[in-house]
Amino acid sequence: MSEGKPCVRAAIYGRVSTLDQNVENQLDELLQYTRQRGWGEPVQYVDRGVSGAKDRRPALDDLLKAARRRQIDVVVCWRLDRLGRSLRHLLEVLQELQALGVSFISLNEGLDATTPAGRLQMNLLGAFAQFERERIQERVMAGLARARRQGKRLGRPPRRITSRELELTAGLSTRVAARELGVSASQIHRARRAAPPAMDQDIESSARGCA
Repeated sequence: MSEGKPCVRAAIYGRVSTLDQNVENQLDELLQYTRQRGWGEPVQYVDRGVSGAKDRRPALDDLLKAARRRQIDVVVCWRLDRLGRSLRHLLEVLQELQALGVSFISLNEGLDATTPAGRLQMNLLGAFAQFERERIQERVMAGLARARRQGKRLGRPPRRITSRELELTAGLSTRVAARELGVSASQIHRARRAAPPAMDQDIESSARGCA
């Protein structure tokens, strides 16, 4: 590297989904590229036998930790689908790298965020991701509004209080019984009102006995 030229701390990332697949072809291309750019020997992060659908990838997690610690300047991968488990996850990773000031390069797609054109591509990807999030939010809100107009109950249905629970809490006040069962006081009140007559008598007897 020529004198006065800033040192670029590069990292390469490779992944194969199964242990019988060979990641060496990816690494060879990545190493050749970083050497041609004059970045020397990059730090290698490799996930072997890790499916693209996996939430956790040890090597990728370590790479992102290094980026957050400002230990790398650029990340190079062989192809975009090696990096993200989904489009959303991919964009999240790229946006985090961008926010950390870490450049990103994907060889097969020709995406190079070390150049003005590449940074423009990254910004466009981020804009598309934001647009999609807003579209999803709009659809969710429209669906909720439609359900309300149709009189549908929204949210999780209230937990059913069993007759045994009513018996065990018969001598307790509504507020105390609600706290013990982890439900609202109004649920206790409704459950007691809806209890069969025989149970009502048992509850009243228990309450008098505990008075």
